[in-house]
Amino acid sequence: MNAIVLILAAIAIFVIAYLTYGKWLAKQWGIDPTRKTPAHELEDGVDYVPAPAPVLLGHHFASIAGAGPINGPIQAAFFGWVPVFLWIVIGGIFFGAVHDFGALFASIRHKGLSIGAVIEENIGKKCKTLFTIFAWLVLLLVVAAFGDIVASSFTCTADSTANGSVATASLLFIPLAIIFGFVVYRKNAPLVISTIAGCVCLAIAIAVGILFPLNLPKTFWLIFVIVYICIASVAPVWILLQPRDYLNSFLLYVMIGAAVLGIIVANPTIQTPAFIGFNVNGQSLFPVLFITVACGAISGFHSLVGSGTTSKQLDNEKDTLLIGYGGMLIECVLAVISLIAIGTLSADGSIAATGASAPAVVFATAISNFLAVIGLPSSVTFTIISLAVSAFALTSLDTATRLGRFLFQELFPQNKTLSNMYVATAITAGIGYIFCLAGYQNVWPLFGACNQLVAVPAFLCLAVYLKRKGRNEKMLYIPMVFMLCATLTSLVTSFINNINKFVAGTAIMMKEGLQCIVMVPIFVLAVILVIEGAKTLTSLYKKN
Repeated sequence: MNAIVLILAAIAIFVIAYLTYGKWLAKQWGIDPTRKTPAHELEDGVDYVPAPAPVLLGHHFASIAGAGPINGPIQAAFFGWVPVFLWIVIGGIFFGAVHDFGALFASIRHKGLSIGAVIEENIGKKCKTLFTIFAWLVLLLVVAAFGDIVASSFTCTADSTANGSVATASLLFIPLAIIFGFVVYRKNAPLVISTIAGCVCLAIAIAVGILFPLNLPKTFWLIFVIVYICIASVAPVWILLQPRDYLNSFLLYVMIGAAVLGIIVANPTIQTPAFIGFNVNGQSLFPVLFITVACGAISGFHSLVGSGTTSKQLDNEKDTLLIGYGGMLIECVLAVISLIAIGTLSADGSIAATGASAPAVVFATAISNFLAVIGLPSSVTFTIISLAVSAFALTSLDTATRLGRFLFQELFPQNKTLSNMYVATAITAGIGYIFCLAGYQNVWPLFGACNQLVAVPAFLCLAVYLKRKGRNEKMLYIPMVFMLCATLTSLVTSFINNINKFVAGTAIMMKEGLQCIVMVPIFVLAVILVIEGAKTLTSLYKKN
C-alpha cells in the first residue's frame, strides 16, 4: 500500500467530516455564539481565563494527544494496517470527536464544571461521587504511565544522547513559557508578534539542547517530573499552562506537517500486511484493537480535559466545534502517521521487527528517515521529533494532575484540609508517583481499558442532558454501547488472565497484582454508573 494515498485520503475524509457531521452536530445541539461562556462569567485569573481560539486549541490539542495516538496505532498494527486505519477513521469521526465535542459542550453549559458535576445535575449526586472516584483513579494511571514515559524520554541511552537533548530543551522551554505568558497576558503584547518571538526562542532552546545534552539518571527525572507537575497543577493557567501548551502546539503542528511532507517526498510503501488475522498470538481483534489504538480513535481522558481545563478558558461557544471536534480529528491524523511509521518499518506489524525499543522510537525513526530524503540530518530530526513526543506526554501529564486535583477537591468539599489545592495536588501526584515506580510497561495495559471506559459515562450524561433539553441525542448510543462492551470485555479478560497467573505462580505483584487492585473498583464503579444513568434515561423516555 502506498503511504501517500493513505495519509491524503485520511486528511480528506477528516476535513469532510468536520465540515459536514461536525457542523450538523453543532446545529443539533444548539451551539450559540451569543451565549456568555463560563470563562467570562466566572473569570478568576487562575482557572477561569478566556483564551483566544488558537491559544486554547493549542492547549487542548497538546493536552489530549499525549503519547496515546503514537503508541496506540503502533502497538495495534500486528492485526494489519487495514483494521487499525478503519478504526482510526470511523472511531475518530463518529466516536472520539463526538465524545470530545459533547463533553466540552456539556461542561460550558454547566458553568465550566467537570463531567462529574454534569452527572450530578442530570443523573444524581450518588453517581457524581462514583464517577469522581472512578475518574480520579484513572487519572492516577495517566500520571503513572505518562510520568514514566516523560522520565524515560529525558534519560540518555547507552548509544544515543538524543534524550539528553530533549531534557535540556524541555527545561529551557519552561521559563520561556512563563515569560511568554507574562508578556501576553500582563503586558498585553500583540499575540502574533509574541508568537513569532516565542517560536524563535523555542528553536533556540532546541539548538541548545542538541549542543548541550543533559545526562542524568531516570530516578532524578522521575522526581523532577513529579515536582514540576505539582507546581504546574496549582499555578494560574495564564502563567504556564496556556502559554506552554500554545507554543508546544506549534512544535507539534510542525512535527505533523513535516511528517506528512516526509511521507509525500519519500513515497514509502507500507510493508505490514493489510490484514493478519482476527486472532494473532492469542490476542483477539475484539476487544484488543479498540482498546490498544486508544487516543488515536477515542479516549475518555479527553472528556476530563474538555470539562476540566478547556471549558474554563473558552472565549466563545462557537469555538467548541473547532476545539472539541476539530482537535480530535487532528489527533486522528497523527494516529494515521503513526500507523504509517510502523507499517513502513515492520513486515509483520510488530515493534520487535523494527529493532526499536519503544513505539516512540519507531515513530521518530520512521519520520526522520522520511525527512532524510529531502536532506535533513536524521540525528537532528530524530531529536526534534523525540522532543515533540515528550512534549505531548508532559502536557498531558500536568493537565492530568490538575484535573486530578479538581476531582479530589470535589470529593471533599466540606473538608478544608483535603479540599485545599496544595494538599489535593500532593496526594494525587504522590500516589501517581508510587504507581509510576511500577513502570510504564506494567501500567499501560490497564490504562488503555480504563481510559476508554471513562468515555461511557461521559456519553451517558451528555445523552441525559440533551434529552432533558429536547435535543437530538440518538447519535450517542452506538458509540456508548460499543465502548462499554469493548472496555468491560477487556477488563474481564485481563482480570481472568491475571488470576490464572497467580494460580500458576507466575504473577508479579507490581504488575498483575497492581492491575487487579485498581481494575476491580474501576469495573464496579463503571457498572453502577451505567445502571443508574440508564435508569434516568429510561425514565425520561417514559415521560415523553
